[in-house]
Order: sequence, then C-alpha cells, then structure tokens
Amino acid sequence: MKRVFITGITGLLGTNLANALLDSDYRITAIVRDSKRYFGKRTPNITLIEKGLFDDYDAYLKETDYVVHIAAVTGVNLIHYSDYEKVNYTATARLFDKAKTHNVSGFIFISSANTIGYGNLKNLGSESKKIRKPFTKHYYAQTKLKAEDYLLANNKNNELDLKILNPTFMIGPNDSKPSSGKIIQDVLHTRYVFYPPGGKNFVPVNDVVHAIINSFTHGDSNNKFLIAGENMTYKEFYKRVARITKQNQVLIPVPKFILLILGYFGSLMRFFRIRTRLSLSNVQTLCIKNYYDNRKSKAALQISCSNIDDAIAESAAYFYRTEDS
Repeated sequence: MKRVFITGITGLLGTNLANALLDSDYRITAIVRDSKRYFGKRTPNITLIEKGLFDDYDAYLKETDYVVHIAAVTGVNLIHYSDYEKVNYTATARLFDKAKTHNVSGFIFISSANTIGYGNLKNLGSESKKIRKPFTKHYYAQTKLKAEDYLLANNKNNELDLKILNPTFMIGPNDSKPSSGKIIQDVLHTRYVFYPPGGKNFVPVNDVVHAIINSFTHGDSNNKFLIAGENMTYKEFYKRVARITKQNQVLIPVPKFILLILGYFGSLMRFFRIRTRLSLSNVQTLCIKNYYDNRKSKAALQISCSNIDDAIAESAAYFYRTEDS
C-alpha cells in the first residue's frame, strides 16, 4: 500500500485527490489546520494531523512514499509580497528539504499555469514559454515560480522524483471554500451575468487528480507539466453554465476600458493599504485570452481529457446541494 503525504487537502483539488486515492487503496497522511474543514471521504486509510506548514511533521515523512504539496495562498486581495512568499515559497522549500532528508521517493508540487507563458488559439502557451505580463506582476504567480526554481535547482542529482504540475483554472465538485468554483456559484440564480472580454483555459479537477496519481509512475523527473483542458472566452463559458444549469440568463459584456478604470482605482486603494480584489494587474488578466496546450502532459503522464461540461454540471450540482443542506 503506497503512502501519500498531502498538504492542502481541504480545498477543491485536495478533497477530490483524497477521495480518488482512498478509492485506489492508498494510505494518506495530511496536515490540516482544522480537521473539521475536511469534507472528503473518511476511512481507516486516512490520517489527519492538525499541524501547520511550519510545525514539526518529520515523523510522518519518514513513513511516506510520495509528497503532494497543494497548500498555497491564492487570494487576490492581499497587498504585500510577503503575504504570499511565506507559504508559497518558504514552506515549499522547507517541505522539499525535509522530504529529501527522509528519503521520500517522489515530490509532486502543484503550481499554477500562471507561471508559464500563455498564448492564443493559433499559438498556445506551453511549458517552454516564460511567464508573461500581467502575471509577472502577480505576487501569487511570482512566489509560485520562485518555488519552482528552488525545487529544480536543488534536485539536480534527482534525489527525489520531482514533478511540477501546472493546472489551469479548475472546475468540479467538492469546492467547499469555495475557490475557483465561485465563478459558477456566483451566477446560480442570477438573471444578469456580466462578463469580461478575455478568456482562459478551464480544466476538470478530476483530470488534475488523474495527472497527480499518474505522475507517481509516469513522466520524467525535474519537469513541468501543464494540466489543461478547454480554451474558451468568458462569454462562451457563461453560456455553457447557463445551458447546463437550465437558466434563462442575460449575458452583458463589460468593456475593457471600464475594467481598467476599476483596476486603477483598486491599485490606488492598495497604495493606501486598503485590501481589495481590484488592481490593475488583476483586471488585466480578465481582458486577455490566456490559452494553453496540454499535449506534453497528455503524452508524458498518459492522461485523457474529460468533458468540461460534465465538470460544470458536477460543480453546479455540488453548490445546489450545499444550499439545501
């Protein structure tokens, strides 16, 4: 029975990963700040340890085959670089060094597609392309990229089977916080939906789960793998949501110049240390079409792409159930 050590198990990806691993008879140890916030499956094969990323968890690494590091600070309303660096970089480096010390076999780091250069439909972004604006201005992407660089620089002798997975925007069930699923939750029971001019790549969360599990045995070490799904504009995405959830919605475009005005206003608020989701770089991400290519990961990790419509339906059904409970 393979033993997996997980951080970030209470989130969208962590919960779905835990469910899949337990179904496949893996043994899981996970550190969590509050075990009551984990809503995934509970069997004798899962152990939840109430510890933080900077606590002493060495004893559990001694009995681990694979580490899957998901935990991250992802909020877009934080003001300081240090708000992201402590968890996204420092805690990652610390966990990696401990994994090497205790001779863990594999280390899977869940990063972000934002650290990789995006493209358009004619020239999709791929693992060989460098990070591009506006993500070069995002503290989240900067600190994730810094962690990637540390891992690759400190595993030159392949002490660990290191894989860096870079998922795009994940959609699926069990998004209890919620995180990326908020893009769906916010338009349920809504008549008017305002959408920005850009677009992005949407990937079913279970495709990312399968990529993680397959990366235990597939793919070359010291490599980055884009885990991507379908490229579409925000308008196309919201039309899908409306059709799948059978809502009669009116889609209203928000012009780029209005978003930029809001972004400048948000950046001014941040200058005065006022927390807000608005900033110039944040709204710029809504105005671009950041599209990606998944061919490398499909071949190397032997994964197939599932239907994003099914993931949207599962996500919506999950939020409907939580409303009723």
